[in-house]
Amino acid sequence: MADTYTVADLVAEFLQGCGVQTAFGIVSIHNMPMLDAIGRRNAIRFVPSRGEAGGGSMADAYARVVGGLGVMFTSTGPGAANAVGAIVEARFAGSSLLHITGQTSTLHVDKGRGAVHDVPDQLGMLKSISKSAYRVTSAETAFGTLMRAAAEALTPPTGPVSVEIPIDLQRAPVERPAAMDNFKLPVPAPQPADPAMLDALADMVAAGKRPALWLGNGAKNAGAATKRLLNMGFALFTSVNGRGVVPEDHPQVLGAFNNSGAVEKFYATVDAFVIAGSRVRGHETRDLSMKLPPKRAQIDVDPAANGRTYSSDLFICADSALALGGLADRLENRGYKADPGYVEEVKELRKSEHAALKSFLGPYGTFPEQLRAALPPDTVWVRDITLNNTTWGNRLFPLNDPKDSVYAVGAAIGMGLSHGIGAAIAAPGRKTVAMCGDGGFFLNIAEILTATQEKADVMFLVMNDKGYGVIKHIQDALQGGRNYYADFKNPELSDVAKLAGMTYAKVSRADELGDVVAKTIKTPGPSLVEVDMAAIGPFPSYFAEQVKLGRKH
Repeated sequence: MADTYTVADLVAEFLQGCGVQTAFGIVSIHNMPMLDAIGRRNAIRFVPSRGEAGGGSMADAYARVVGGLGVMFTSTGPGAANAVGAIVEARFAGSSLLHITGQTSTLHVDKGRGAVHDVPDQLGMLKSISKSAYRVTSAETAFGTLMRAAAEALTPPTGPVSVEIPIDLQRAPVERPAAMDNFKLPVPAPQPADPAMLDALADMVAAGKRPALWLGNGAKNAGAATKRLLNMGFALFTSVNGRGVVPEDHPQVLGAFNNSGAVEKFYATVDAFVIAGSRVRGHETRDLSMKLPPKRAQIDVDPAANGRTYSSDLFICADSALALGGLADRLENRGYKADPGYVEEVKELRKSEHAALKSFLGPYGTFPEQLRAALPPDTVWVRDITLNNTTWGNRLFPLNDPKDSVYAVGAAIGMGLSHGIGAAIAAPGRKTVAMCGDGGFFLNIAEILTATQEKADVMFLVMNDKGYGVIKHIQDALQGGRNYYADFKNPELSDVAKLAGMTYAKVSRADELGDVVAKTIKTPGPSLVEVDMAAIGPFPSYFAEQVKLGRKH
């Protein structure tokens, strides 16, 4: 029996053939043959998380940082359901996540017979939250189903794909596919743009002298073309998930400073607005009430993106990097340059937006500069949903590369700790900082033991305001200041660090953040830096200001 090649062996070899080096999750009765095969092959590192939710978020962050496939294994039924939040977030973020789960035996599946872990329509649940979901129905179809699932996860628009493999089929013998000898996933080549459409786009831009870009997650590989367009005088705005496509110290990059009143006034003067690889989603446009420049073009690989949020005068169904490169070729051939006065306006708008936010933040206004100076340039910047991230973490802290950024795109609290672990494992030799609020940090606190166990080189920067600060600000703005159910009695973070066996430091003054971080980041492995927000001072009422301006409701 030891020499019998089974579907479980195929799963292990298939993942290795896909170039997967690390997988995450929990061993269970309904995935044990597959994880046993991975262990026996000893070619893939398996990171055992404390829960499926944490393992899923680790795999999600891993996929974002490596720019490839993240893999998580869960058990069946309740175990698969525990990973729902992580899969939903991966779908928000467009992460190439492959979720492999078990299923009760084919004899009992979908029969409602009460087999262990059997839930009604698990596949339907997975289909509702994933880009797509499949069940392996026989040993002979396992290879094809796995290929289709992994290829779909990696095909733009990328996203999470789930695969169920019944437990009896995991153990079933199967002939090893000959295709595994020279294996390559059937991921389609990037979609080129129609040359005539690119000519029309170049005509649109060349008709004016005040062009701007809005780039999203689908344009993360368009850095070279974007730099060429910036050299011609374009302004660059991004979604938060599209940040870092070019280093954000560039004076024409406004990045996620994309929806203030001053920026909206500036939009009215832009005569060609090119949106690429972005949903321009309601979360970042005041539920689509923000007025974008009137003359718009959109580039997206998904034809369904056409008109989904904002209309466009020209829609090009193509890969963003190829299309923007084609646009740059045409404009360079025409010797196109934006108005020099316009370029100076862009630079001044950037300066004023940065200065306004720093001023608003009060004692927290120096945090981005202190952190950037204290951290290596290639640090991976991970953020949970916190007041600090919503304000300056998503905007002021400058990024140098799109793969340096991981945050909860779906705005769910509590994923930052696990995201930080997955990001650190994806980036060996680099530093990872995961900024969390105390509320989110304690939500998945068990995974801090995974960080220690795996020696993940991650610093947890915990902004401690003794409760759900984000929620309390919203309650202040909308519920008459009644902060019901938003305060907690948590353990001291110093005790948590001691329990986990990691380095601990505390920041009690705003001006010492950089020094404490610079010293602590030198320690290999996981560490915890607590920022005592009560000692530093109250965080400004950001949400009250947003409600007053009509940006939150």
